[in-house]
Amino acid sequence: MAGIFKLRERSVIHFNVADFAVAVERVADSGLRGRPLIIAPLQAARAEVYDMSEEAFREGIRKGMTLRRAVKMCRSATLLAPRPVLYRKAMTAFLKEVQNYSPLIESGFTDGHFFVDVTGTHRLYGPPPDIGLRIRRYARTHLGINPIWTLGTSKLVSKVASRLVKPVGEYIVSPGDEAAFLAPLPVTLLPGFTRREIRRLKEFRLTTVGALAGLSRRQLMVPFGSRSDYLYNISRGIDDTAVSNSSAVVPGVDYEQVFADDTNDRQEVEAVLSGMISKAGHHLRLRRQVARRVGVWLRYSDGSHVVRQASRRVGSNSDFVLRNLAYSALQRAWIKRTRIRGCRLVCDRLHRQSPQLPLFPDAGGEERRQEKLLGAMDTIRDHLGHRLIHTGSQRFP
Repeated sequence: MAGIFKLRERSVIHFNVADFAVAVERVADSGLRGRPLIIAPLQAARAEVYDMSEEAFREGIRKGMTLRRAVKMCRSATLLAPRPVLYRKAMTAFLKEVQNYSPLIESGFTDGHFFVDVTGTHRLYGPPPDIGLRIRRYARTHLGINPIWTLGTSKLVSKVASRLVKPVGEYIVSPGDEAAFLAPLPVTLLPGFTRREIRRLKEFRLTTVGALAGLSRRQLMVPFGSRSDYLYNISRGIDDTAVSNSSAVVPGVDYEQVFADDTNDRQEVEAVLSGMISKAGHHLRLRRQVARRVGVWLRYSDGSHVVRQASRRVGSNSDFVLRNLAYSALQRAWIKRTRIRGCRLVCDRLHRQSPQLPLFPDAGGEERRQEKLLGAMDTIRDHLGHRLIHTGSQRFP
């Protein structure tokens, strides 16, 4: 009887639009095609490369490289400022088509990546490879982008396969072939390694996935401790991580600032963060949305970064509430004496603002006064610009 209820092999498709921001910019302006292109925040003195074309990549340009160095290495490159709103629109259009085939979709906000679990959908839409081909055909014809698509029995396998065929192509790993597929590949193609773990792998001359898979859990325990189970599983293609659709529901509000000079001045960082909160709150109020979580990224001058988040059960679009959450996250993120190079703010877990009025209008007088103040400031900003009016603690890039 047990054999009758055999579980169906999972089918996970990974779509990846290589250099997504560049691809979208080239759809908007076809004159950019075939030319080296670098996308970076041009107004920042310490700007870093946000994305680059394949032509610029071949010249040695990499994400995170300083713009000044990138321009010296590729003087013929066209420079553009990033347009996250445009990239989110493109992601939304792509997502709308993918949703026709499965409700289980996991994606980033503006990076061109999608995991789609199409297990058991063959009776409606045909075999999984047909779905991959159909979605890519739609993206090329209607959106002007050409995504990689790969198929495997897990997110791990389909993700690694997509790294083999970048920037354009497709790859199918059949059920049961996971270990054989991974064995000859460089171990650095596996996701999730820390820098320390990569150094340890080099010390032990574990250069291929097959070499790593040749070690037992007990042997891996000695150099990698509690991470040994994870390394044991991924080296054999074992990954039961579910495709979570939580990230594909509503993209968050995202702002980032690179400081002109690295700083450890707390007031300066808080002022910039307050300015980004003001923009985020205005953005949310215009769209009648509220956020339940605020995340703060601090990027240090030594290349490291720290991420901390603060959340609340009831969402809000008030600058005052969001600022308290952001400062709470900042307090926990500020753990090093190293100077800070950049700061990023993300407000997510968004949902529609409730239209219901309060049951007790006499309660919450301070909140209502704050709402009236923000409403008046929004009116002025809508007519005369965001920079015209702000609180004393804010600083805008």
